[in-house]
Parts: sequence; structure tokens; C-alpha cells
Amino acid sequence: MPPADVRPRVSFGEPEGYDALARPRPLGGRPRRPQVVAAAVCLVLGVGLLTGAVTGSWLAGDSGEDGARSAYTEAGELWHSVPVDQLFPPTVQGRGAGPGGADRTWTRVAVAPDGDCAGAFDRLLAKVFEPVGCSRLLRATYTDATQSHVTTVGLLFTKADAAAMTSLAGRFEKEGLGRRSDLMPLPYAAKDTVAEGFGAAQRASWTVSVLTDAPVVVYAVSGWADGRTVDEPEPAEEATESGATSAPAQAGLGHEAQGLADRVERALRKNVGAPTEHPS
Repeated sequence: MPPADVRPRVSFGEPEGYDALARPRPLGGRPRRPQVVAAAVCLVLGVGLLTGAVTGSWLAGDSGEDGARSAYTEAGELWHSVPVDQLFPPTVQGRGAGPGGADRTWTRVAVAPDGDCAGAFDRLLAKVFEPVGCSRLLRATYTDATQSHVTTVGLLFTKADAAAMTSLAGRFEKEGLGRRSDLMPLPYAAKDTVAEGFGAAQRASWTVSVLTDAPVVVYAVSGWADGRTVDEPEPAEEATESGATSAPAQAGLGHEAQGLADRVERALRKNVGAPTEHPS
């Protein structure tokens, strides 16, 4: 069978053309029924292959409803089947992730013990997440190369099915929940690290991404490493816009939050379907 991206080549011993209805016909003679039927079969097979490639799931090699369901289920189990270094790498390279396309490098300074979501979010954000439940919460805090900024990245593994995740994602989009400062995630401030003073009052920029093809919410929140408070935090979506003049935007803290969240999400997706070492 020819590859899906190559038009099947069918030869009947005569030059081939098409009639007014785009049906194959041999040039210089009357169409022969077996030839027309064979060409139609090849066309249907080619379209089928292309359709399968387009409608595959978020993992290469998984397609159709069963494949999508399997990938969704597998993604929800990564918190206990994948080593922490694969979900939160010790060092994260952010090529072009900084303001103006500058490169960034982040170093992990702490990983929070995995657990439930009790006390991990402010009351209002916890209420927003209630419909999808909390299976497990993983968090890690990073600092930039200059140790000027600190950023906590979180993976909230929910108990929800795809329909519930889609509904929650729709709420975030339609109601602008990801831009509300009263719905910022909390940071993880680890003692004896550069992030020790990274508390709720130090939050400067943040992003929240509700996945619909996995039961996971990816978020990140950033601030200054010197413990300064922030009166007007700004969502990363706005702080990364060209011409943004707020203090978090000028410091690149929107890029810190968005850049790390994006790369942790990529690491999550990369681990679905990949062989894993089960942690001891």
C-alpha cells in the first residue's frame, strides 16, 4: 500500500485522465469498468489513510477512540509511574523563552512531596477545581541562571473524564479565569533555598493550562527571589505581550512562568507511551 501522503499510481496500459466529475478515464478510448472500480478503490484507501493520520490522538501511534482513551488514562497515571526527574528535569533549557526571544536556563531548587491538594490552593481556586477533583499534586520550584527569579510549576492530576476537563477548560476560556489575580496558584517555598521567601505576597505572574486530552492541569507562578512583595501581579498572557510595561513584564516574570509551564507540559506528553522506570 502506498504511503498516505503519496497519490496512488494506477496504470492500465493507457494514458489516464479524468472526466467532468473527476472520475478516472483512459485517454483515447471508452472507460473500462474494472479500471474505474480499481481506481476508485485506491482513492478510497488513500483518503482513509490520510483521515486516520489527521484524527490520531496526541500520541504518535495511537489513533481512534480506543487509542485516545488509552492515552488519556495513561497520562493520568504518570504521577506514580514516572521518575520525578522526567517530569521536572533538574535543568530546563528554554531556547527563545525569554523576552525578545532570549534563551533561558532554569535550575530546579526543590521538589515538593507529592500529595493531595489540601491547602495547596487559595480557597477560590480550590473551589474552581472541585468539579474535576484531585488525584495527586506534584510541584517543583526553579530559579533562573542569575538566581533573580523563582518559579513554581505544578501538575494537578485530576479524577475527571475528558468531558469534565473540556468543561473546565471552557470555563477558563469563556470566563477569563486564568487572568484573575484572585485565582493565582500558590508557590512552593522550600526552606534553605533561594525560594525560601517565595510566598503568596511575592507572586508576580502566573499561568494555568487545563488540558483536555489528559486529566491534568499545568500551572506556574513566578516572583522575585529577594522576597519583595508585588502589589499588582499580572497574568503571563498579558506580561508577555509586546510593549507590556508592568514590573512583572519588564522583569520577564511572565516569560518565566509561561516558559517553564510549556516545557513541563512537553515533558508530561513525552512520557506518555514511553518506557519508564518505576520509582522505588
